[in-house]
Amino acid sequence: MREIWVSNAKGRRMRVRDHGDSSDPRPPILALPGYARNGKDFTHLANRIAPRRLVTLDYRGRGESDREHDWRAYAPESLIDDIRHVATATGLHRVVVVGTSLGGLLAMGMGVAMPSLIAGVVLNDVGPEVQSAGADYVTDYIGRDHPQPDWPHAVSALQRMLPTLSLRTDADWLNFARNTFREGPDGRLHVDWDPSIARPLVAHGKRQEDLWPLFRSLRHLPVLTIRGGASDILSERVLQQMKDVHPSMQVVTLDGVGHAPTLEEPASRDALDRFLAAVGD
Repeated sequence: MREIWVSNAKGRRMRVRDHGDSSDPRPPILALPGYARNGKDFTHLANRIAPRRLVTLDYRGRGESDREHDWRAYAPESLIDDIRHVATATGLHRVVVVGTSLGGLLAMGMGVAMPSLIAGVVLNDVGPEVQSAGADYVTDYIGRDHPQPDWPHAVSALQRMLPTLSLRTDADWLNFARNTFREGPDGRLHVDWDPSIARPLVAHGKRQEDLWPLFRSLRHLPVLTIRGGASDILSERVLQQMKDVHPSMQVVTLDGVGHAPTLEEPASRDALDRFLAAVGD
């Protein structure tokens, strides 16, 4: 795995992780994390599909990437432009996009902004409409720091806040915590993102933009949508409407799993492996 820095149009540095073999003939995977998440969430997927190439990034304001001075620079449109810079810098010409939550919305945006780049799309627990209760919770959660004194407390806090995650073992929860927090100068653990990334969502208020045209841009592509059965982001109603728009879209629902699936659930793995193999042919 290579870790490199890519600068965006504003000169901000983004951390990019490039896994696998760049000479592998199959379309690489471009893995896009959730709103406050970072590229480390896809390490398990990269290891499992090796030597197939997987490229992922920490969006601006997340993980190791630079923070912005003006919260307006965290608007999703800016992230689309960042993805374009990463694709150019890493020589990606045709990819399968695996997008979790916000990453899936950005994949839909790519269907309009850079359609020739996409060979297929995996939408992980997200669609063109987001349930308001889940969106409100996410906005509140990511808009504040949640300092913890040590890793056991960090794990306990995450288990209380996200009880429907499909994580099972202590090691799984600790790894998730290490992808969520980082140690600060005060010796405490702080969230590994700039809480200001929530401000565009707050400024947007309750108004939801019509994202269905973005989803319709994917109709000619292979699409797999994975939904957590207990998701508070992607509803059954919206999932059915997506199927009506894209009848050949593949769908997997994970009973009892909340937002967002880790893609390590057995049903997720099976569906994802079959999908990636088919798109890779």
